[in-house]
Amino acid sequence: MFAWWDSLSLVSQIFACVAIPATVVLLVQTVLMLVGIGLEADGGDISVGESIDADGPEFDVDLDGMDALRIFSIRGIIAFLVVFGWVGFVMDRAGIMLLITIPVAAVCGFLMMLVLALLMRTVMRLRNDGNLDNRNALGVSGRVYLTVPPARTGEGKVNVLLQGTYVERDAVTDEGEPIPTGCEIVVIGLSGQTTLVVKRK
Repeated sequence: MFAWWDSLSLVSQIFACVAIPATVVLLVQTVLMLVGIGLEADGGDISVGESIDADGPEFDVDLDGMDALRIFSIRGIIAFLVVFGWVGFVMDRAGIMLLITIPVAAVCGFLMMLVLALLMRTVMRLRNDGNLDNRNALGVSGRVYLTVPPARTGEGKVNVLLQGTYVERDAVTDEGEPIPTGCEIVVIGLSGQTTLVVKRK
């Protein structure tokens, strides 16, 4: 093992140091997701049998009018590091110049982030479009994901527990102040078929 490591160039060792830990983290995260263990973003408590998004802070990117993609999530960044590290490692071992290796590895990593974001959006839509009745969200607490503008001047997004499943829904409020990301809310009504009316809890 040590002989193999010593036989690598410094660049290959750096790429391996990026790829190997990221791969381990991604595998652990995937196993936890498959067995239904989620990590609460607030306290880090482990809860079994719940479908909770364990990605943590995310940044939405609107591409060509599509629904916002969660590209820069923790899961996406880990996937980027995995692909970036292994592509860079393989290319360096193949003797390709570093000036070519780094941009190609970075592009491959970003493409992986984009593919993962598209897959996660598809999964979320499938989960959200089942037999869920938004009326069952009345009185339910949740948390703001994207800031809800005041006085119904626009829509934000909230995450709520609906029929045992955490879902993301558009939300408006009648309050005079915006409800910021991370704020705890309670659902007090419906606006149309899918938009929730919320207030601060």
